[in-house]
Amino acid sequence: MAKLNRQNNSQIVCYRDSSGLEIDAIVQKYNGEWIAFEIKLGTGNIEEAAANLNKFASIINYNKTKQPKSLNIITGTGISYTRTDGINVISLASLGK
Repeated sequence: MAKLNRQNNSQIVCYRDSSGLEIDAIVQKYNGEWIAFEIKLGTGNIEEAAANLNKFASIINYNKTKQPKSLNIITGTGISYTRTDGINVISLASLGK
């Protein structure tokens, strides 16, 4: 992962706060742009993952950081689509081989 970080001028971190809110991966470029990912094996937890991402986005102080470029849920099955709240649901199957 370190090589990927250097090549893309970015860092990958996870987030967990004292309330138990957890985000699986946040990819942040050194210019401050960032995207967040929740990773779920199936489609049954998409609503929970979306709630986590929306809660996380709501507590960020945007006076100190940029708005996210995107919020995303990666699933092992199902189809890829963008939800009405703007969160992308990305199926691993749609990424190809």
